[in-house]
Amino acid sequence: MSMNIEEILEYLPHRYPFMLVDRVTEVEKSVSIKGYKNVSFNEPFFTGHFPDNPIMPGVLIIEAMAQLSGILGFVTVGRKPSDGVIQYLAGSDKARFKRPVRPGDRLELESELVSAKRGLWKFNCRALVDGDVVCVAEILTAEREV
Repeated sequence: MSMNIEEILEYLPHRYPFMLVDRVTEVEKSVSIKGYKNVSFNEPFFTGHFPDNPIMPGVLIIEAMAQLSGILGFVTVGRKPSDGVIQYLAGSDKARFKRPVRPGDRLELESELVSAKRGLWKFNCRALVDGDVVCVAEILTAEREV
């Protein structure tokens, strides 16, 4: 199963400029998900981070992995934000950044479901560019009614 941007918009409440998943390439319910974010020089954060050396902020790489993980959580339980629930980023552990992400990079995102208990989800995530790992982290999300 893959998802284009219109389908992703059904699973994420995020919108410009905070939508950080452009495409989902694979989803295996209750197991894992893969997708990507095309990093353009036109991203608003590059204006200040940093003007002469544009680098994608690490917190946005974490957020991109969390958004992808939230999609996996929704697919796993068969729900969407339109059902009155949302997946919030609840935490991040063991985050490590290996190299910068720059304009023109395709940020490949991967997330594996580790556990789900009482609305709390734990995922092992990684982000890659050209097959090289740029970030790894454990991501925690919390499902809540809105």
